[in-house]
Amino acid sequence: MADKRLSLSELQPGANFIPRHIGPRTHEIDAMLKTVGAESLDSLIDQVVPKSIRVKQPLDLPEPVSERNVLSDLRKTATRNRVVTSMIGMGYYGAITPKVVLRNVLENPGWYTAYSPYQAEVSQGRLEALVNYQQVVVDMTGLDLANASLLDEATAAAEAMAMAHRVAKNKVDSFFVDVDTHPQTIDVIKTRARAFGFEIVIGDPLTEMDSSKVFGALLSYPGSSGEVRDFRKTIEDLHEAKALAIMATDLLALAMITPPGELGADVAIGSSQRFGVPMGYGGPHAAFFATSDKYKRSIPGRIIGVSTDDHGKQAYRMALQTREQHIRREKATSNICTAQVLLAVLAGFFAVYHGPKGVKKIAGRIHRFTEICASAISSYGYEVITKSFYDTITVYTPGRALSIVAKAREKKINLRFVDADHVGIACDEATRRSEIEKLLTCFNTSAMKKETLDDIDARTAEGIPGNLKRTSAFLTHPTFSSYQSETEMLRYLRRLQVKDIALDRSMIPLGSCTMKLNATTEMIPITWRTFAMMHPFAPLEQTQGYQQLFEDLEAMLCEITGFDAVSLQPNAGSQGEYSGLLTIAQYHRQNDQDHRNICLIPVSAHGTNPASAVMAGMKVVIVKCDENGNVDVSDLKARAEEHADNLAALMITYPSTHGVFEEGIVDICQIIHDNGGQVYLDGANLNAMMGLVRPAEVGADVCHMNLHKTFSIPHGGGGPGVGPIGVKSHLAPFLPSHSVVEGVNPAQGKGENIGQISAAPWGSASILPISWTYIAMCGEEGLKRSSMVAILNANYIAKRLNDHFPVVYTGNNGFVAHECIIDLRGFKESCGITVEDVAKRLVDYGFHAPTMSWPVAETMMVEPTESESQEELDRFCDAMISIRAEIAEVEAGKISAEDSVIRRAPHVHQLLLEDWTAKYSKQQAFFPLPYIRDDKFWPPVGRIDNVQGDRNLVCTCPPIEDYLEAAE
Repeated sequence: MADKRLSLSELQPGANFIPRHIGPRTHEIDAMLKTVGAESLDSLIDQVVPKSIRVKQPLDLPEPVSERNVLSDLRKTATRNRVVTSMIGMGYYGAITPKVVLRNVLENPGWYTAYSPYQAEVSQGRLEALVNYQQVVVDMTGLDLANASLLDEATAAAEAMAMAHRVAKNKVDSFFVDVDTHPQTIDVIKTRARAFGFEIVIGDPLTEMDSSKVFGALLSYPGSSGEVRDFRKTIEDLHEAKALAIMATDLLALAMITPPGELGADVAIGSSQRFGVPMGYGGPHAAFFATSDKYKRSIPGRIIGVSTDDHGKQAYRMALQTREQHIRREKATSNICTAQVLLAVLAGFFAVYHGPKGVKKIAGRIHRFTEICASAISSYGYEVITKSFYDTITVYTPGRALSIVAKAREKKINLRFVDADHVGIACDEATRRSEIEKLLTCFNTSAMKKETLDDIDARTAEGIPGNLKRTSAFLTHPTFSSYQSETEMLRYLRRLQVKDIALDRSMIPLGSCTMKLNATTEMIPITWRTFAMMHPFAPLEQTQGYQQLFEDLEAMLCEITGFDAVSLQPNAGSQGEYSGLLTIAQYHRQNDQDHRNICLIPVSAHGTNPASAVMAGMKVVIVKCDENGNVDVSDLKARAEEHADNLAALMITYPSTHGVFEEGIVDICQIIHDNGGQVYLDGANLNAMMGLVRPAEVGADVCHMNLHKTFSIPHGGGGPGVGPIGVKSHLAPFLPSHSVVEGVNPAQGKGENIGQISAAPWGSASILPISWTYIAMCGEEGLKRSSMVAILNANYIAKRLNDHFPVVYTGNNGFVAHECIIDLRGFKESCGITVEDVAKRLVDYGFHAPTMSWPVAETMMVEPTESESQEELDRFCDAMISIRAEIAEVEAGKISAEDSVIRRAPHVHQLLLEDWTAKYSKQQAFFPLPYIRDDKFWPPVGRIDNVQGDRNLVCTCPPIEDYLEAAE
């Protein structure tokens, strides 16, 4: 019988994204439902999610849009952004991403879909790239070590202040901030200081600072005005008073001016944005943080170090991991969990590709353009206030600043309007000769008629004083002089990429991480010029495309979560937690209840929760969990009533960190409200709730949403992340604002808000199109189905593995939510096999391990997401079941734990060339299951020695001899 002829409407592609995003096909879903014992997806959800909290009606979202049409729609929005030449400066500059890096890193899922490098054996490529970045920062700043990035320059400054207070030898609580610091940095510092109880003193550090009365000082070098000042004496005075000297600086400037380390600074912070990363309307960008060796155990964020594997081969790993928040909780040095790895990698590769000569040439060209501007404008009768400078000058234009800024805009140039009498001008890598010529005519209409730029260049004076010129070498490691041809760079990038496991290779089943598909269509807009090339302080009339995007995305997130207002400013989940708690604290303060400072947190909470509470000025009180993993409601009630007079908030994750929908969530929220507190719901597990449950409707007052989890922004190998917060209407007036750009908080003026959380007005704006696109292509139907299939996939894994690795916690009906915790605790006692052994053995099977020993020690938490097919789920389950059989051999005494294939994992390919002495076969070591033969992942290193790496901390590129030894 002939097939039915389809109509034209039936042949239209329509909303084609949902079946692309969701992994299991219809027949696979049917088979998995049969395995888990459910008749349909709806019946499964009825047994997993308490009916009392289910949404009563479908989400009011636009109908889903096809992949082709969504890009067309977004392109129309993007064209409302008007890209002009930016000479605003203020920490954001035009930068040129090398095309080989743009195509093969930023646009490559092998780089952007990887997770944070906790499993070092499958992250060697990324880790080497981060060591390159650390080496760049160390070389440019002249300090001993650097971390692997922070969230932005302003956050780095706030973190430096906090570190200075911890380590300074004096006993004061005042911190000095250079008045010539970027205003956004000053405001983020003020926000952080307010919660810590620090006094901020702002002034000229050369003339107005009393070093004996501060625990540290932030010195801007160059300043926001462009001025480059000699701080040697200031730093000596600070050290004499046992205070720390922190310098906010610029990596490109440091190619030409004396590095902070040589001036005696203790810490250097700044942004690496201008090392090849687009402005992106404010982010994401990798901030740097460098310090001296004596503060290595106090530095915030992650440090990548060098160690060796069990064969003696050099290997990289995250060093000093005991400082991570999930270990130290409220005693952590910082709440920062996500860094900006992908952006740090880009910045590092910028230096690798250009090398020291290229970097110095770029820096020199920028400086020369600035000298020309200063010389020419001075000759036109204006006073250049900035006497010593690198790339920025401030010009005194009595009563004419608005007129000059307006003239420049007519010529498609944005200048910095300082005040009615002053204009700021900044040059950068993207500045062209023609733009300098246009700029000069804004100060003198006949400019360029009598002389050329070359004529002006011939008479320019040096802008950097001799005692501040850099004389020391930088980027001397061979890595920075080996890849200047595109061919060599391309191959270097490939060599690093294949050392890692990312989503382009296999499922990454990390619990509480939601490693779902980051669709190509979602990623395409982030490199569009109209999104990537916008300065965050550009006039709002030039950024209407972004404003429309923000308005749409905020409305979408409000509808999905049930909240009344959303702030997009927090640029990580940790920042969302921090800003949400500050919002609660400010609400209490406005109600004359600023004594409310107790934050209740379940013992099962993610470690960033207590760390964030402490940063927000709160005291943490732990609440017990019962034997089923749920919050102990009776203990919660007792703690809430005990602290009723001072209760500020409860932080609770839902579904719980134990992977279940707790039945008592509504009652839990009511208990907190009855005792005067607010409920902060950690949205880490929102992927289980889309279209099913709205957090605001269960009783939450504030919730952060991890756009890098639930809403498809990629993890980038450890960042970027985005953590906007949603709040009920009574908290909206207190959401973050911005000192430079108006309109960030529409409710501003109805109450004193918390100030700034991030440097940029809307945080990591340039990657928000990813989440907008994801939601637009899914619509209500796709979001709901995503959550339903995520729950099905988790239950399928739980069912398949339960007889081999018992599932620790389930809900009342025996099901889990979107993730499950499997038990490995008995093996350590029965045969000596640990959860780490199993994690390393999974590498031989081609998988990144699930989350280890959290929230329960010696367990694994598995989250498959909706994007994985049944075939991939089975592949993972088969691997785990095979490993269980290998454990059984150890339990039966057939082989010792030390000699077992598990303890010796992962197995590197070099072993194939050596005499085989293992008590198991090569086939069992390398090809334990048939599927591995088709696409084997060869780990570049064996098991890494963590202890050796911490005892001998090396956080820069190893000497070339080590590379030669490793290759032998």
